[in-house]
Amino acid sequence: MAVTDGIVTALERNWDMVDRALEGMDYDTMARRPNDSSNSVAWILWHMNRVWDALINGMLTDSPQVWLREGWQEKYGMADTAPADRGVGWTAEQVAAWQPPPPEIQLGYYAAVKADIRAYLSTLNLADLERETLIPPMTAPHTVGAALGQRTWDNIAHGGQIAYLRGYYQGMGWYPR
Repeated sequence: MAVTDGIVTALERNWDMVDRALEGMDYDTMARRPNDSSNSVAWILWHMNRVWDALINGMLTDSPQVWLREGWQEKYGMADTAPADRGVGWTAEQVAAWQPPPPEIQLGYYAAVKADIRAYLSTLNLADLERETLIPPMTAPHTVGAALGQRTWDNIAHGGQIAYLRGYYQGMGWYPR
């Protein structure tokens, strides 16, 4: 049994739900915001992946972010944004002004980040999870295990938002088969 089995199981189940929710979703549906105070499926998916990418690559390892190393920043048309931008703290106006790329680009970045997360988690042992590190914007050190637990919870919350919006727009396509 690997020390990250619980995290991996939670993430894989969430990703399976998100994959089903995104299946067959067109650009207009992905880009649609249900109201002026809400995010689109595309924005949630981008943010969800940016948070993981920034956490693993740069905060927990010395690896360059997938966002930069594979040119996703350019593919998204966001070459001028700061590499640390993950959508955290964006205003409603910023979200409204954001133009998502085509679905195949969105899904490509999602797949690349999932692969990176899987690879990273497969390398961890108990000592790695117990290691304390400072993870901005926090001002006190946290264990790697606590950081991964927080990001897993965050990922599942965003996955639920994507599944909900799928149901709202197109019917319950996210439900387990």
